[in-house]
Amino acid sequence: MNPAIQARRPLRLLMIEDNEDDALLLSHRFRHAGYDLDVLRVDTPAGTESALRHHTWDLIISDHDLPGFSAIAALGILQQLQLDIPFIIVSGVIREETAIAAMRAGAHDYLSKNRLERLFPAVERELREAENRRARQRELKIQQQTEARLHAAAANTPGVIFQMERRPGEALEFLFASEATEMLLGMSPKSLCANGTRFESQLLPEDRQTLFAELEHSASSGDKLNWEGRIHTTAGDTKWINVRGSARTEANGTQVWEGVMWNITQSKRTESELRASQLHLKALSNHLQNAKEEERERIARDVHDVLGGHLVALKFSTALIASKPDIPREQLHERIGQIQTLIDEAIETVGRVTRELRPGILKDFGLAAAIESQAEDFAQRTGLTCRILCADDDAELPEDESIALFRIFQEALTNVSKHAQASEVEVRLMHTGDGVLLEVGDNGVGISDEDLAKPKSFGLRGVRERIASLGGTVVVQARAPKGTLLQITVPADDPIQSAIH
Repeated sequence: MNPAIQARRPLRLLMIEDNEDDALLLSHRFRHAGYDLDVLRVDTPAGTESALRHHTWDLIISDHDLPGFSAIAALGILQQLQLDIPFIIVSGVIREETAIAAMRAGAHDYLSKNRLERLFPAVERELREAENRRARQRELKIQQQTEARLHAAAANTPGVIFQMERRPGEALEFLFASEATEMLLGMSPKSLCANGTRFESQLLPEDRQTLFAELEHSASSGDKLNWEGRIHTTAGDTKWINVRGSARTEANGTQVWEGVMWNITQSKRTESELRASQLHLKALSNHLQNAKEEERERIARDVHDVLGGHLVALKFSTALIASKPDIPREQLHERIGQIQTLIDEAIETVGRVTRELRPGILKDFGLAAAIESQAEDFAQRTGLTCRILCADDDAELPEDESIALFRIFQEALTNVSKHAQASEVEVRLMHTGDGVLLEVGDNGVGISDEDLAKPKSFGLRGVRERIASLGGTVVVQARAPKGTLLQITVPADDPIQSAIH
């Protein structure tokens, strides 16, 4: 016995045969050939269909003609059930045209019962072919599943997955592009693959040059492609895109890149805004530093010119009194009155400078009182009418927020005196339920959108930055019938909750 045959796997055999003796003879031949046989004999359509539905078979051996049944009818059942099982006809003498019809119906081979020397080579061949077909089906199924997964991944990726190539001296061609092409480039993947020059035509001229320079470098060095540039889409807008891919060169010199194309417009916009914000912050910082120096200079001027002058006058007056001990009483009283006036003015100057540096009234009596006091000083200093329409004494805020609102109020009054050309200022401080509202309105020339957008409008920009850090809002708008209204809202703690904590 051939050891190779003996080592073969067991064989599950369905035998369609009405002659029991012929079935036993065939079974004996298979076992004698070394097969571990698991066999079932059927001879009706119903038995055949039941056996095919409920069992798994490696091989079918069928007689050609049975009473009320045939091999061709059995093949019909097999095909109806969509089963791929080697089907060999072993029959008596059959005509050639009958054998050809059976082969066309799906039989894999036919043999005569009187000449079975080809039986086992035919069986081995068909078993191998069946296994090969099953292997191909498995590979095809795996490939289809892989392609389905790749297609699903490509369809759900916001970037354009692509494969593009360029032959020496020719334009770019896209061999594959995912569904995101429509969203990114404004054209279908089919259109892009049909005409790769459409992609080139969308590139901005200066960026097209950098792309091809990067492509040349990537192809020659083997480095990954990583390029950023702008495109004009079919919708008429401009987008920033990032093209990343791996490069390879085929034997015929064709350069191929496979990778992903991303929309980076938002990140570029954010980067630009961040850069502009950094420049604005730098300019604002410089402005605040200059403003601080100007404030120091103004305070130094007040101290030197006003307070210093008063002190010098006091020194002369006291020196004059000391040098004339016999000065008449009337002149003495006059000199003392002058000295008292100078002292009062010096005290007023010290108080004013102190309040501007750190208003004690803000800490001792609250924000409302500090705003009223500052408004009175402003009215006296500028001659403008400054009306407090509503000063809510219950508008209590943490010290940092109170100081911030007070400083912003000072800035607002300064801006009115410098730019508004107003004759009247109205101030409102009140609770809004969830915060504190400060309004400063004037009847001046107003402020335009161009004024708000000026890069040198540091005062308003500083107000916005300061209030934003407190979680508040700033609104600047026109005031009827004329003038400007500044509205500032900062969040306030719930008094009840504050008391609880």
